[in-house]
Amino acid sequence: MAVPTPLSDFVAAYAQSGTVRAHMPGHKGKAFLGCEALDITEIRGADALYEADGIIAQSEAIAARHFGAGRTLYSAEGSSQCIRAMLCLAAGLHRGPARPLILAGRNVHKAFIHACALLDLDVRWLMPEGEGGGSVCSCPITPAGLEQALGGCAAAPCAVYITAPDYLGGSPDIAALAAVCRRHGLPLLVDNAHGAYLRFLTPSRHPLDLGAAMTCDSAHKTLPVLTGGAYLHISKAWLDRLPGDPRLAMGLFGSTSPSYLILQSLDLCNRYLETYGQRLADFVDALQGLRRRLTQKGWHLAQSDPLRLVVCGPGEGRGLARKLRQGGVECEYADPTAVVLMLTPENTPEDLARIETAFGLPEGGARRTVTLPALPLPRQVMSIRQAVLSPAESIPACRAVGRICAAPTVACPPAVPIAVSGEIITQAVADAFGAYGIDRVDVVREPDGRGE
Repeated sequence: MAVPTPLSDFVAAYAQSGTVRAHMPGHKGKAFLGCEALDITEIRGADALYEADGIIAQSEAIAARHFGAGRTLYSAEGSSQCIRAMLCLAAGLHRGPARPLILAGRNVHKAFIHACALLDLDVRWLMPEGEGGGSVCSCPITPAGLEQALGGCAAAPCAVYITAPDYLGGSPDIAALAAVCRRHGLPLLVDNAHGAYLRFLTPSRHPLDLGAAMTCDSAHKTLPVLTGGAYLHISKAWLDRLPGDPRLAMGLFGSTSPSYLILQSLDLCNRYLETYGQRLADFVDALQGLRRRLTQKGWHLAQSDPLRLVVCGPGEGRGLARKLRQGGVECEYADPTAVVLMLTPENTPEDLARIETAFGLPEGGARRTVTLPALPLPRQVMSIRQAVLSPAESIPACRAVGRICAAPTVACPPAVPIAVSGEIITQAVADAFGAYGIDRVDVVREPDGRGE
């Protein structure tokens, strides 16, 4: 029996009904881009995303079964909306007069910083441990490091937050970190934006199955879903322990006009996921074959999640990205250390062959090592909220020493911010700006009004 797609079925029937659209949106179903007939608003029978009790709720329940979640909520505004909702729900666990505190791995998406500003949260940062912190995109965290950080907190945090997989496809031992959180009675929140597909590996490597309390999954990053489609998953163990209403938390940060095109793509993905496991396994095998061939040709591939190619040198990653582009391949990301390609079973064998051809053979002999400065942990002198909402100015990064960071500065999201809102910019911070190509930085305007 086919998996139901109630939302998509409703919209398709409406598009074929010939009904006069005396409602929003203004295109009235006429083709300008070509998709308008399926682009509707919250008419009778279409349900409402943040008060769903009809076809959207039915579709979300099917998605929850696919992911083994206690509850799954759709987002038409990406994982950014889900991150804000997760933090809002976690903040509801806080008791006491002080601001809620989150323990977080430093390689966060900008949406995390903005959520902390909106919710007025304090953050204690978990910095990269060991040699794995050589990239601005990585923040290895160990159970021992987390245990030590929890023991050193003057105030009890309301949650622990990590990003996994990170932008280079790396991930800490989530099951072990979740075990530490359980001993302390804390929820583990995981930004799993790049890992929706992990549930369908054998065995599953999805954070929910490894003990996370909540995750955000960007369906559009690794599944055949339109850009902006994402899930907020809440585990069965934590569903009844959260004091707030998950749907209200999503509604606080979402548009009242969510895209029904995106919602339909999430709905249709439920049917796709029914047979996805075998397609995924076959593609992972094919991609592993490409990894072996590239390695045999002399390329250095970093360890990563199964759907990513992370290739280091020789030379810098940006130069390698230009080489790939000349061969008709556009990568996901490149920095001074690596180039990242994100692939899925929707990439064909012909795609993999073109990628292999575009790489060709490494040039320049031995792999060049790019040495980047260690990322500092600047001193916090102002709350994130104060800094984000304060009057600010943009100045050359080389002139920012001694100033307070206003907007988070990262080389790409999600990544370790070189400076976070409210932190003082030191010479070490300015040096890191230069190494990562950050020329300007937003700083809090000084009280006397002096500036550039």
